[in-house]
Amino acid sequence: MKLFKKAAGIAMSLALAAAMILPVGVRAADETGPIPDIVLTVGKAQETPVYTAEDTKQELLIKLKNEGTADAKNVKVVPVIDDASAWPFEIKNVNNEFPAVDIPAGETVETKLDNLTVRADAGAKNYKLIFQITCNDGEQQYESTKYVFVKTLEKEKPAEDPKDDPKDEPNVPSEPQDNGGISNNEPVITSGGGGGGAPSGNNSVPRVIVTGFNTDPGAVNAGSDFKLIVHLKNTSTRTAVSNMLFDLQAPSSGTEGAAEAPAFLPSSGSSTIYLDSIPAGGTQDISIALNARADLVQKPYSISMSMKYEDSSATQYESSSSLAIPVKQAARFEFSELEIAPEAVAVGEEANITCSLYNTGRIKLYNVKAKFEGEGIEAKEVFVGNVDSGATGSIDGIVTAVQETAGNQKFKMVVSYEDDAGKASTVEKEFALQIMPEQAPMDVSAMAEMPEEKGFPLVPVIIGVAVVAAVIVIIVIMKKRKKKKESLEEEDLVDEVDRFTEDE
Repeated sequence: MKLFKKAAGIAMSLALAAAMILPVGVRAADETGPIPDIVLTVGKAQETPVYTAEDTKQELLIKLKNEGTADAKNVKVVPVIDDASAWPFEIKNVNNEFPAVDIPAGETVETKLDNLTVRADAGAKNYKLIFQITCNDGEQQYESTKYVFVKTLEKEKPAEDPKDDPKDEPNVPSEPQDNGGISNNEPVITSGGGGGGAPSGNNSVPRVIVTGFNTDPGAVNAGSDFKLIVHLKNTSTRTAVSNMLFDLQAPSSGTEGAAEAPAFLPSSGSSTIYLDSIPAGGTQDISIALNARADLVQKPYSISMSMKYEDSSATQYESSSSLAIPVKQAARFEFSELEIAPEAVAVGEEANITCSLYNTGRIKLYNVKAKFEGEGIEAKEVFVGNVDSGATGSIDGIVTAVQETAGNQKFKMVVSYEDDAGKASTVEKEFALQIMPEQAPMDVSAMAEMPEEKGFPLVPVIIGVAVVAAVIVIIVIMKKRKKKKESLEEEDLVDEVDRFTEDE
């Protein structure tokens, strides 16, 4: 009996296991009909939501559009939060599921989460929010995963205490900021002509002045050589000047480590220039090759020019002029590696592109903007703002795929900026993004179930026959064992009788 029970139990387990893999309630393969297709339109038909750190009572509103041909019932949207740092809001509830809605084919509805609090450490960045969407058409269950982007901003710092207002401090004279120019001083007699006094009688003082200057090249860049050309004029209409000696000296300026070095130094030779003469009322030019130090801040720098000359009576004069030469610093910056998430998107989906801009130059970059261009994508311009020298700017943009591309299509990020003079410049950086065809929603029930086979159910019959055969085999084996046992007992009984007879 024990063997019979064990065999029956094994047969029952096999029957249950076979029953578990059989498809139940599956719609036949040739009976498939229209399906709903739920699309999140945040960022496509709406502005990207923007939140500020520590803000309370916020709401996350998303639009759902049924682009399929069947009505979607009991549509549920549930955030997929694998990492709390990837969710910009404080997690207060166990379940953050949006209220369920029904969406007729071709219609759009809104659903939202209320009373959200933005995390204090959310920072200024874009967040990719992933949602699991489930729905049914009355017969089958469907599931798909979509994502949208939202942006967070840092909380503004409180206004400074009026007590700390620098306006209340004593006035300190500021350093004059020249925009370039010249100035001339009156000449002084150093010898002859009456021992240093002014000429007597009809003799007038011949004045030599700087009427202007220009540089070659026109813009003087820090760290470069340039040629300074000075235009001179003898203002006297009666007296020529001769034996002229000019000496140009630039003031010390620059970084602390090189504070004693002049801003400009002669590229070769001396800072002294000799000129034979300038006739009465005449003009002349002098020139000198100079080098602007590489560490100069972008601003005008002055050069003092002293003059010594004589008139026709050998009276010696000294005078001086100063020139203000604007020095430019070239904008220098670098980009970090572009981070693209995800690197492949389907048509209608979005990708987040971020990178850092390092201002390695000595000038401030103004009105920095970035835009993403290329066939197959759409994006809004990203405003970065002003980036100080040595500071880092953050570029954080979103692009929407609108057209399928072949392989990794090349796109470009165009960054524009202005210098302190308002001159605009641009620079480009390429990146790759794969755009795939628009994806249909995944049919979960079709994956989990198998089509029902039509006709006579053979599997249950086969299992029944196997069970009956197993039982018959067990009964036959047990009968044979019983018969053998009875035969052995009869033989033992005969042997006992024979031994008893022999003993008598």
